[in-house]
Amino acid sequence: MSVYKRGCVYWYRFRFAGQVIRESSKSTSRTVARAAEDLLRGKAAHLAPRTVAIERANLKHLNPYFGKMLVCDIRAEDIAHYQARRQEEGAAAATINLEVATVRAILRKNRLWATLQPDVRMLREREDVGRAVSHEEEGRLLEACRTSRSRSLYPAAVLALNTCMCYSELRLLRWQQVDFAGRTLKVGQSKTESGAGRVIPLNDRALAVLGFWASLFPDRQPEEYVFPSERYGAAGNAFSPCAYATDPSRPIGRWKEAWEAAKTRSGVRCRFHDLRHTGCTRMLEAGVPFSVVAAIMGWSASTTVRMAKRYGHIGQAAQRHAVSVLDGATSGTGRLPASGVAEYPQLIS
Repeated sequence: MSVYKRGCVYWYRFRFAGQVIRESSKSTSRTVARAAEDLLRGKAAHLAPRTVAIERANLKHLNPYFGKMLVCDIRAEDIAHYQARRQEEGAAAATINLEVATVRAILRKNRLWATLQPDVRMLREREDVGRAVSHEEEGRLLEACRTSRSRSLYPAAVLALNTCMCYSELRLLRWQQVDFAGRTLKVGQSKTESGAGRVIPLNDRALAVLGFWASLFPDRQPEEYVFPSERYGAAGNAFSPCAYATDPSRPIGRWKEAWEAAKTRSGVRCRFHDLRHTGCTRMLEAGVPFSVVAAIMGWSASTTVRMAKRYGHIGQAAQRHAVSVLDGATSGTGRLPASGVAEYPQLIS
């Protein structure tokens, strides 16, 4: 490990799993640079790559504000001011809380958090899970995705709707995880332990779009990414591609720009995550048992309990059908047993 200065800014460098990690702390403070390096190095040793990436993204927002401060000089007021500024910039409460959690980790590592903790308040996060798009909105949205310069946007959106996979799960999907014969898909890396490794059945729609997409890569290898890194020309779409510099050994970076453009063309305002929410909602509205939906979504036991409260109103029709089978279950005749008639005389016409 080393912390060194390049110009007026400190950089840190260390080796992890055979790879050299070298990044700017964007800070003129050696103390902040070393604290950031220690945090990333410690987390990289035992946390998922996704978590480490999140910490790095958090530091990019934190360093411009805290970069010139010594760790021991950070006060609760500074954290409150940072939260207010990020809110003015339009950052979501959940995002800001993640960033403050990184500050907390740095302070805790230096045994400075305990004195600040009573005066630091995390922001209240939204409890809604998003919105489900209508079938009419889905049609407009998918048509806009189909005509996108990013040829992978359309199949990714269709898969999100029909498998309820997360954005990162789709982005990191490899061909070896797709079983065309068995009509299943095995999730690889996921945000949660319960989500990783789950097997999702493929319906006709998902199987068709994956088959079409696979036909564009006749020489594909099992370990290669389904949605590879590639660049696009001025024109082209999923059905008339104009892609080049395709590298199947690397996953696509992101669909953000293509997704925003597709939303604008379609006039549908929603997040990519709402496609997953749409699939979940439709399954529950169709009466699919919540336990089955939870398995497809990859929810942990604690998340399932929380989601049951959020989605509880959606499955009421299925719940009414469920309790209706109890009518007459005791006597088997569809009528109340004698004891029931005596106990509830108002039910006798």
